[in-house]
Amino acid sequence: MVKGLYTGYTGMVNEQKRLDVVANNLANAATSGYKREGMVNQSFDHQLAIKIKDTSSDNLPQRIGAISLGVKVGETYTNWDQGSYQMTDNSTDLALAGDGFYAISFTSKDGTRSIKYTRDGAFTVDNQGYLRTVDGDYVLNRNGALNSNDNPANYVRINPNQEFVVDNEGNILQNNQVVGDIGVVDFADYNYISKYGENLYDLVNGGQVIASNASIEQGCLEASNVNVIDEMVQMITLSRAYEAGQKVIQTEDSTLDKAVNSVGRV
Repeated sequence: MVKGLYTGYTGMVNEQKRLDVVANNLANAATSGYKREGMVNQSFDHQLAIKIKDTSSDNLPQRIGAISLGVKVGETYTNWDQGSYQMTDNSTDLALAGDGFYAISFTSKDGTRSIKYTRDGAFTVDNQGYLRTVDGDYVLNRNGALNSNDNPANYVRINPNQEFVVDNEGNILQNNQVVGDIGVVDFADYNYISKYGENLYDLVNGGQVIASNASIEQGCLEASNVNVIDEMVQMITLSRAYEAGQKVIQTEDSTLDKAVNSVGRV
């Protein structure tokens, strides 16, 4: 194996994966409640070369060098920082201030129902009074969210023919009477959160749902926490690093060409 080629190849693959993450961030720069992702690098473990049957030092083989085989993706992480507010003056738009998530009764294409979580508060009210996401999934009330119970009795429902107000604690008021509440929960450890897609999150096995101290702001949405300028600068940097890997491979290929076609003749 030509180690220079392998090192250049692993570097290019790594930069390509990081570019994919940056591109996804840019694509979701205008997505309500989206949280930026990042990626860190990690080098492959060093391969140690030792002297075989060496007994010169207390019967312990002596190292004669180490070989690094390039880099790989170390970890993909999510930046959970609060996004800015975007005023909409729409009564069904609800932004979260603080750590927390809305609990959603999600129905997949095959009809399977499960609980997902989101920061996107762009909701609608259907003609039956149910509070839903833009994709039609039901929003759970406080009881359903805390107990992870997506029974239809825990769907948020109001009178669709009357105006409503949502206070900071998530209580829904119509005619100055509390008619329901919106479930907002948090997690004991964010390492147990995984991205499902469609701006939704899953809680994997071992995760614990806890009460949230987040407040709700009606009439506005939480914007994505992606900084477009920072992402563009990072994209340029990664593109140049990818080009550097290409030059490494081209240089190694030129060296091999001379070794085979020139040195071989001698």
